Amino acid sequence: MISRLLRKLGVAAVMLALAVGVQAAPDLTQVLPIGPQVTVGQLDNGLTYYIQKNSRPEKRLELRLVVKAGSILEDEDQLGLAHFTEHMAFNGSTHFGKHELISYLQSIGLKFGADLNAYTSFNETVYILPLPTDNPEAVEKGFLVLEDWAQGLSFNAADVDAERAIVLEEWRLGRGAEDRMNQKLFPKLFEGSLYAKRLPIGTKESLEGFSHDAIKRFYKDWYRPNLMAVVVVGDIEPQAAKAMVEAHFSKLKNPANERPRVYANVPVRSQSEALVVTDKEATDNEMMIRYPLHPAPTVLTLGDYRQALVEQLFNSMLGLRIQELTQQSQPPFLGGGSGVSKLVRGYQSFSSGAALGRQGVEPAVDALVQENMRARKFGFSSAELERTKKSMLRQLEQSYAERDKTNSAGYADEYLRNFLEQETIPGIANELEYVRTLLPTIALADVNRYAQEAIPEQAAKLVVYMGTDQGDSPAPVEADLLKRVLVAEQNAVGAREEKALSQSLMEQPPSAGRVVAEQHNAPLGLTEWELSNGVRVILKPTDFKNDEILMAVNRFGGQSLYGQADMFNAGYAGLVAASMGVGNFSPTELQKMLAGKVVSVNTGLQTWNDAANGHASQDDLETMLQLLTLKFGPTRLDADLYQSFISRSQDAARHTMASPESEFSNAILRTLFNNHPRVALLPSPSDFDQVSLERSRAIYQDRFASAKGMTFILVGSFTPEAIKPLIARYLGSLPTPDLPMQYVDLGIRPVKGIVKKDVRAGTEAKSTVSISFTGEAMYSDEEQLRVQALVEVLNLRIIDVLREKLTLIYGGGMGGGLSRVPYNHYQLGLTLPCAPDNVDKVIAAALGEIQKLQEAGVDAADLAKVKINWHTTHRKSLRENGYWMGRLASATLYGDDPSRMLDYDRLVDAITPADVQAAAQRYLQRDNYVQVVLYPEK
Repeated sequence: MISRLLRKLGVAAVMLALAVGVQAAPDLTQVLPIGPQVTVGQLDNGLTYYIQKNSRPEKRLELRLVVKAGSILEDEDQLGLAHFTEHMAFNGSTHFGKHELISYLQSIGLKFGADLNAYTSFNETVYILPLPTDNPEAVEKGFLVLEDWAQGLSFNAADVDAERAIVLEEWRLGRGAEDRMNQKLFPKLFEGSLYAKRLPIGTKESLEGFSHDAIKRFYKDWYRPNLMAVVVVGDIEPQAAKAMVEAHFSKLKNPANERPRVYANVPVRSQSEALVVTDKEATDNEMMIRYPLHPAPTVLTLGDYRQALVEQLFNSMLGLRIQELTQQSQPPFLGGGSGVSKLVRGYQSFSSGAALGRQGVEPAVDALVQENMRARKFGFSSAELERTKKSMLRQLEQSYAERDKTNSAGYADEYLRNFLEQETIPGIANELEYVRTLLPTIALADVNRYAQEAIPEQAAKLVVYMGTDQGDSPAPVEADLLKRVLVAEQNAVGAREEKALSQSLMEQPPSAGRVVAEQHNAPLGLTEWELSNGVRVILKPTDFKNDEILMAVNRFGGQSLYGQADMFNAGYAGLVAASMGVGNFSPTELQKMLAGKVVSVNTGLQTWNDAANGHASQDDLETMLQLLTLKFGPTRLDADLYQSFISRSQDAARHTMASPESEFSNAILRTLFNNHPRVALLPSPSDFDQVSLERSRAIYQDRFASAKGMTFILVGSFTPEAIKPLIARYLGSLPTPDLPMQYVDLGIRPVKGIVKKDVRAGTEAKSTVSISFTGEAMYSDEEQLRVQALVEVLNLRIIDVLREKLTLIYGGGMGGGLSRVPYNHYQLGLTLPCAPDNVDKVIAAALGEIQKLQEAGVDAADLAKVKINWHTTHRKSLRENGYWMGRLASATLYGDDPSRMLDYDRLVDAITPADVQAAAQRYLQRDNYVQVVLYPEK
């Protein structure tokens, strides 16, 4: 398994098995092997397979069909057809008629989109199929599905033509400012390469007019076994899996006179150039400097892997330096980074980029280039290198600790990358040993030498600005933009000073409290303590993970306790406090101090409650509790960091408001709640004008100077007795003076009757329909499940009718449920993106399906699909710390009996079609809803 950080940086890291305990220098010429955890083989027809037994989650199997065929292989008359072929995989095949496949997979507990899915990119198409292994017939049929996807698609002419409308709706959904700007960027970014002309979605003209023979030809040419892999990971015996692979895929044939599979080249840039692309709907102003591409090295030996580690260390240290620049009172950008990264398969380059703030492009260019040149000229410090090494090693150690608790989907993705990009798969035990062996051999001189090689001093480059050209955000002139970079590269830079940091979070640990009462909940495996300061602690030890502890804290109160004048001070109090750091540490200093630790703590005021959450490894539990203790102490004050937070937040909000989707979202809330002043809309720049450092800080301290009324819930890999001293010392010492512990009803209520509003925003021919149903309703677990069943059944009907039969939408559906704060009520909302010309048809069809549920009732088969998916999901969730944390936190906040979670399966089984029909009649009232429709401006 490759570390997540390596993957984020685009490094195909690979390793070699070393004998544990051998002290001799590693042989860097040794070729890297495949690890023992996976069986990799190849059938006579060239199909590759990967098989691994893994019982996380139990009774679950992850299947993948991977095809080395994407949009880059399309002929001129096939634009978009690699992706269209993926769609046709769900529209009829040798063993499954149109609509039969999705219906069958839903009947065994899968959700279309969430579980059953696929994607197409430049160079590959991947099909994703999870299966229950406690149903042997489902496993056998699952392999049959993959076989049909591989070489059994029907391409019925009528079905192909019907699918055009659905794919065009997907194309329409992707339209907008980003797409329009990318249409101008890609020809420059990939100049001279086929990548510039082969975006996977294709063109509207091609999707409307391609011939049936064109898509059949693509399938025949490229869906062949010597370009395919089957990945099988999960709760299955390897020999049984191999037998099924052979039975279903040995019969596949490669075509005669097969076309060569060639990867597109990307020419090396020979001259510098600037590109300015603007759009009035752009939600970000961004700049990028992309230096010449060069072939990404293939990592084959231990020496190659060592060099990949050097690259990762370099990227991490340079990234942290640039991140620090955002902590200035007037930051040069909202966020940015520099490093070596992959652009497309086989190519990488050094690049820099930033999201721009109010100061525009010039300070961002200066800051990025200056930090790049500083690293090139002076390198990094020993302290930076040691911190980064420590974090890298800790990450691998935690992955090793969780080696038997890693989900099968993660392994499947790894093998997918091995097939597509030759990322090696030695297994986490070997990987940890390699990193432990190699990191000490990497000296500061190695990383600094790499910095000099990787950061171009003077090289051809593409400098890009993408964003708005309005008001206080004028776009630069292309010639001036390029000149600014060239000048910045010549500016003198000085060495960076490294500030010494304290080695401990707290100068003096607090005086310990004690446990004064203890009780147990045996059915749930809970231990509950009352501490001497009145704080309540609930502990749920688990074996779901080997090295994970989660924490949640809740108490009613929150933003609701403060008046209209303090709406934004209360809303941003937690973020303001966090932006200035904690204890004696700024955020940057804290990050450095915590290098090599797995820990985080967040606190803040939500609308109705005060909340905190955190996570830690076993070794870092005390650090998590120390951070929590500091957050209940005096709030750190730093005016510059506060101003940096306000500046960055205003700029981010300003950009977001440019999108038509933002205007539409706010219009829904304003219409639904009749412009109530306490309804939280999307952030706007003026919101932050109403935030005061003194007042927001006072509100935070008002709520977090006391832990009274809070229940601290810890779930994970610990034993109560082992952590009792830490709990008594830190949670038992928290202050608990009196304070209000109930929320205030702000009087926010939805409008009644039928209310309709049209919103005109955006230039693209795309619309979205929003229909909201609201009202008062008493909450119960049983009724919440009935409402959720209604939502899920209606979503099945929306996919089946509005998408598959009427071809009016690509995606969409209903969400929502019952709530009991600040009063007992419900809110259910339909969201259906579509073409403007189809708005009336979509509304009529959606309301028509609701009426059918109300009058004709629910198809028992649809309800059965919902139930089996819920049972499957619940069984998996019961082995996840996060699920237990959420259920216990909710039960504690609302005063529920947590043992009710054990009744889940019984409550689900008790739901009848009549219950769902009654819920449709009760909650989807056709004389009480709010309809808001987004139309283009013209």
